[in-house]
Amino acid sequence: MRFKRIFLIVLDSLGVGETADAVNFSDNGANTLGHVNEKYDLFIPNLKKIGFLDTLNMSDNDGVDAYYTIAKPINAGKDTLNGHYEMLGIKNDIPFKTFNNGFTYDILAGIEQVTGRRVIGNKCSNDDLAIINELGERQFNYGALIIYTSADSDLQVAAHEDCIPIPTLYQYCEKIRALTLREEWRVGRVIARPFTGTPGKYKLINNARRDYAVKPPKKTVMDSLIEASYNVIAIGKINDIFDGQGINKNIKANNNSEAVNKLIDIMDKNFTGLCIANLSDFDSLYGHPRDVLGYGRAIEELDVDIPIILNKLEIDDLLIITADHGNDPTFKGNDHTRENVPVIIYSRNFKKPGRLKPFDTFANIGATIADNFEVAMPEIGISILDELK
Repeated sequence: MRFKRIFLIVLDSLGVGETADAVNFSDNGANTLGHVNEKYDLFIPNLKKIGFLDTLNMSDNDGVDAYYTIAKPINAGKDTLNGHYEMLGIKNDIPFKTFNNGFTYDILAGIEQVTGRRVIGNKCSNDDLAIINELGERQFNYGALIIYTSADSDLQVAAHEDCIPIPTLYQYCEKIRALTLREEWRVGRVIARPFTGTPGKYKLINNARRDYAVKPPKKTVMDSLIEASYNVIAIGKINDIFDGQGINKNIKANNNSEAVNKLIDIMDKNFTGLCIANLSDFDSLYGHPRDVLGYGRAIEELDVDIPIILNKLEIDDLLIITADHGNDPTFKGNDHTRENVPVIIYSRNFKKPGRLKPFDTFANIGATIADNFEVAMPEIGISILDELK
């Protein structure tokens, strides 16, 4: 074992340019980081120092403090689940279904049957609060369930806590999760969205949100670490993405700032294994709503925290920063974009960091983690541990 602790930070949706197959997804020309930088003129000296901007053109830069490269996706989808699955060693050839025109009648009828509640809404939107404000009063009056989806593969279920208690909403979502596991529907996540307040002043109860993801179809590197008695600590929505599988400590975080602060707290703890954190605001608050300025500000806010994170690392720690897909806020529509992702690898004991050859799959990250801890290698991915000097 070369590194006692590995910290993996996933910048949700922060892609660095179209993939070779982007045209198959109608995403040719997408470049999340590149276009945000063009529109916002990012001031990120700390991220720049570890090669973050060099991932845009992959030019040589010997003046950086970290190894940098890009990773290319091979999984069939461009969503959160596929990105994280691949990163940790699962190849998935069948994308999860999305429902940009709403759900079909048979899904809605099934929900009404298993819950005994009427459903309303059936819209595709990434603006959760707009849906709640539009339908919240009607939901309360009729005791219905607000059903909607986003550009991702999800089915979201919203209800006022004073009309349908949160534990009851969870029970409904568990039933809907079981219903939507059918292969012809293949919904990635069912999400409970309780809210409170009065008409025009509704608020989502974010700390009571609960995601019901599909179980990973195969073992991940995290499972192998658990089997070998290593720690696997999840921060943010990682636990939801993997439905708790391969994780022995879950730490909730409602936003990027909380996730980073929780990560910094964990860095003061003595453990051996992997800590993986997802910073989801990039995707949910700025990517889908196509908020370029907000995306830029969020990257600059992260930049301020980078020195704190680096200074917390011990001599035998490894830091990896990457992303799971793209979501170009300057692009058409409001869906994810098929992009390569940045990979930044930092340790205090690196002697000559610089550019690495592009990864042919996100899974090289998981393979490198597995190799370090000498556990079973994933079915895809190649370790680059020996290249880190």
